[in-house]
Amino acid sequence: MRALFLAILIFADGLSEKSFAGENWQDALNRMPLVGHITALNRTNGIPLMLSAFQSNSIVKALVFMPGAADDFVFYRRAHATLTNANPSLLDAVTALTNQTYIRAEFRPPFLLLYTTEDTLGPIATVKNNSTAAKLQARVVPGRIYFCDCNWDYARATFRKKLSVSVRPFSDAPDSWHIWPANFAGYGLTQWELLEAIARSSKTTFTLHWLTVDFRLDARNGNVQNLKTFPGH
Repeated sequence: MRALFLAILIFADGLSEKSFAGENWQDALNRMPLVGHITALNRTNGIPLMLSAFQSNSIVKALVFMPGAADDFVFYRRAHATLTNANPSLLDAVTALTNQTYIRAEFRPPFLLLYTTEDTLGPIATVKNNSTAAKLQARVVPGRIYFCDCNWDYARATFRKKLSVSVRPFSDAPDSWHIWPANFAGYGLTQWELLEAIARSSKTTFTLHWLTVDFRLDARNGNVQNLKTFPGH
């Protein structure tokens, strides 16, 4: 009987491993409920609601609102999506946005990026010291990372304590004045991935040196949105 019991356990573990191995980002987000009775996403609740709903999982390490997507909510005030499920999940929210607004979603492991055509998805990092990059890629930032509409000074004061390199520009430096506010949530990020999430969210690129990382406003611009049609239509 004991041998049979152990065999059943091993078989069950095998099924579990296979199911997680075949999981995608949609499956992961579908298990993350939105808090409260939510029927619509709009300027006041969209970004904080979705970032707060993001949970630790084995597929997606961070949910990142790029500046174009954030602007559609906060600046242009045109991002509004209706939720029809009685108990919507984070996946329902992402699906509603991509179907009803100009916001798009793309999974670029380990991030789920929410963006518009005005955002640039190209390379964001220049490495001047490979050994420092390797160290940052190996060091995990424990716990949750959460920034919602955080300006550079506030965000830098928080994330610089989690990094093994000094961060520039310094607080209230002229180079920081036009950096977009940060909007992302993550779990289990390496220090390198934290740098990437910051850059994606704040419209910056960064250059990694031996002891410092320099962020600069990304001067590249994406395509102006075609406001006559929604993406995919």
